[in-house]
Amino acid sequence: MKDRVIKTMKSMFLLLIFLGVVSGRRTQLLKGLPETSTVEENAAAGVLVCTFNVTVSPLSSQGVAILPTIINSNPLTEAFNIEPKGDFQYRVVTTGNPVLDYETMPKSIPLQIFVEDTTGRTDLNTLTVRITDKNERPVFQGNMATQTVTIYVLEGTPPECIYSVHAADPEKAELKYSLLPTSVPFSVLDSGAIFTTKKFDYETDPHSYLLNITVTDPDGLNSTKTVNINIININDESPYFTTKQRIFRIPEEQTPGTVVANITAKDPDDEDSPSRLFYSIQSSDRYFSINPSTGVLQVTGRIDRDALPLRLHPNISLTVHVEDSPSGGHTSEMQITIIINDINDNSPDCSPSTFGREVNENTPAGTPLLDLRNYCEDIDVDPSNNQFNFTGLSGFGSNNFALESTVSGRLMMTESIDLENQGVEVYSLTVRVQDIAYPHYSNIIYIYIRIKPVNEFFPVFNNLSHEFNVPEITKVGSSIGRVNARDKDWPPSVITYSIVAGGGTRDYTNIFWISPTKGDVKILARLDYETTQKHFLTVQASDGEKTETVSVTVNVLEVNDEEPVCSPNFYSFQIPVSLAVGTNINGFRIQCQDRDSDPRSFRYFINEGNVNNHFTFSPSAGSNISRLILASRFDYESGLDTNWIYTLRVYVTDDNLLSARDRATHPTKTGTVTLSIRVIPNPTTVVTTTPGFTVVTEKENLYSASAWYVPFVITVGGLLLLGLLGYLGLLLATWLRTRCPPARRADGTARIKVPEKKKPKKEVVVTMTKLNTVFDGEARDPVTGKMYEFNTQSGARRWKKSNELLQPVPAKQGTASTSDYSGQGMDRAEAPSKKESSEKRKEKTMETQLAAKPSAGQSEQPGHSKITKAEDGV
Repeated sequence: MKDRVIKTMKSMFLLLIFLGVVSGRRTQLLKGLPETSTVEENAAAGVLVCTFNVTVSPLSSQGVAILPTIINSNPLTEAFNIEPKGDFQYRVVTTGNPVLDYETMPKSIPLQIFVEDTTGRTDLNTLTVRITDKNERPVFQGNMATQTVTIYVLEGTPPECIYSVHAADPEKAELKYSLLPTSVPFSVLDSGAIFTTKKFDYETDPHSYLLNITVTDPDGLNSTKTVNINIININDESPYFTTKQRIFRIPEEQTPGTVVANITAKDPDDEDSPSRLFYSIQSSDRYFSINPSTGVLQVTGRIDRDALPLRLHPNISLTVHVEDSPSGGHTSEMQITIIINDINDNSPDCSPSTFGREVNENTPAGTPLLDLRNYCEDIDVDPSNNQFNFTGLSGFGSNNFALESTVSGRLMMTESIDLENQGVEVYSLTVRVQDIAYPHYSNIIYIYIRIKPVNEFFPVFNNLSHEFNVPEITKVGSSIGRVNARDKDWPPSVITYSIVAGGGTRDYTNIFWISPTKGDVKILARLDYETTQKHFLTVQASDGEKTETVSVTVNVLEVNDEEPVCSPNFYSFQIPVSLAVGTNINGFRIQCQDRDSDPRSFRYFINEGNVNNHFTFSPSAGSNISRLILASRFDYESGLDTNWIYTLRVYVTDDNLLSARDRATHPTKTGTVTLSIRVIPNPTTVVTTTPGFTVVTEKENLYSASAWYVPFVITVGGLLLLGLLGYLGLLLATWLRTRCPPARRADGTARIKVPEKKKPKKEVVVTMTKLNTVFDGEARDPVTGKMYEFNTQSGARRWKKSNELLQPVPAKQGTASTSDYSGQGMDRAEAPSKKESSEKRKEKTMETQLAAKPSAGQSEQPGHSKITKAEDGV
């Protein structure tokens, strides 16, 4: 900001000088001006534009007072500067800032140059600078303008466009693109698109390419940038075997684990890194196995050349399979043949010549490690030439090993090795195998012995046995205890715990679970003291090789968690209003059971429905059996009692004999029983109804399905009685027709003529109406488990049919409708005892009144009455 102010003040000062010159004295001091010069666009700093001289007056003692200065206020004049050349000679040069651009700047720039000498003379003249166009090189745009672009191409990709180069020409000319070297499998179009011309193979083609992309304008000016193209490897090649050998020979009687061959393969996709391949034997073979990671083929079964089938066919063919992915990828197969030899025509040879063995620490002295004779043979035909000895045991740690004899070649332990004390893990030995006969051919056998740590100690539990006390109401998933074991081996082995025996019930294989790593024992199902008081478990601790077990006893502690279960838990019955106080109602008794409570611990009380306390239980406590007793009489006449149906809700608890301490640990459990009691008025009680209308209420006792003989006898007797009455009625009707012809009424109907007596009798016309009970409730019988329906007002019940509607269609008045109710609806507990008389099993109440009015269409005749018999389903 400060520089801008100074420049502004300088410009104003020069402008004032210029105005003074114009208005004052002006002398020709600038020689060589005015002048017109040309400068190419984008000229660098210091390019000469023009030279001129300043002529000073002889009277001027010091020459120039104000040096030649460009006084234009246009910022473009900053692109030029005046430099002294000596002896009052000056030159105008470019500053390079701003850069002269033919396309964006004026084509002609007038520079006004002012000068003043010491006598006060001034001069002002103009230098016209013309900018000429210069053909510039094309310029790359985008990422290529600032950096080297790297492009990645997957091998196997078909020829396609992989990148687009963008460049621009300042003169807006059409550009062309080319690339070098031309031998690369790439091409560039005139549009700048770079294409691949082949499908790359990472394994055979170069992994990267450097392309020089050149963009050229029509005048031949160009610019070049480098593009780096990298070929990305993909898994598109199948592995191939590098093992050239296809036939292997081994001697018979090789011990299991003997290395037969080291099959190797390579994946072309893994050129820059070790191949990770997976080996397997496709053909089934009982003699050999192959290490899936290393390809080492080993003996797994005994090979006996003298036994069948090797006696006839000593050649064993195997198909070795290699793939580059464990989940399926590119594969290759190789067929190898293993020949089992029992002869040797060569110098003593050991196959393999390098042995690796692992020996457990603390292996006792005298233990054989390697029988070299089993691996070395002389296949000479002459027995005198196939004998050889083993000598020259040497190498690091050879003092711990020795050959049993030169004949046997058996490598033995001479000292026990303790890995923790000696600290040496690998011993390298050499043994020379040499012919006994001349010329004493020999071979060197290399033996590498690795000392392997031994799991010497069994896990030890901190207790010889464990005992856990667990309340039976413990939540499922809760931890009930913990076992712990230690391992003295070093490094310590990881111990895992498991339940190997015990802990099962009838419903669960095992209701306990143990944490494999921590030893916490948890329950998987609810414990039940009433079923099992103790559980015996066997817990095993394992360090991977050795195991130890410990017994665990789980004591289930009793808790009052069972509710009293009473039978029956629902009961419905009827009692007469005149029942005597103290009577055991209908002989009803309740019997309760509780699996975790004493039979003397029950207490009974009626919680709901006992209006005016008419009912009580005896005994009310101290027994699992109690009877329902009528405690007080019913009083309906005074209005004290108004309910004819009592629904009692009885609570049965199991805590009345427990102490305060026991109640704290054994919470109270409560069972419920529901009783429905219907009070029946006395048969002699007359309920006043409409005058002249007689209501006969008939109540019949129904019997349970188990008392089949009762309804059978009643039905048979009823049929016989109906037959007899029908026969008598037929005789009476015949007699009346012959003796008393019917009188005609006004409407033409016949009328029975009643013989006159001193006191006229009432003729009784009986109309039978059988009401169909409406069953509006359902319940389940606690004894049979069957569903039954009941009427909430009358208490009538019947067994429910699966395809029957809850509300049957009511019968019409005056029509004898057939009821489906057949007596099966009574609980077994309601079945009448054998001691009850037939009169108590069937009660009838007859209430007779005179009819108030005759029905429509009938004449009013004295002495006639109408009796309606209502049969209920109760």
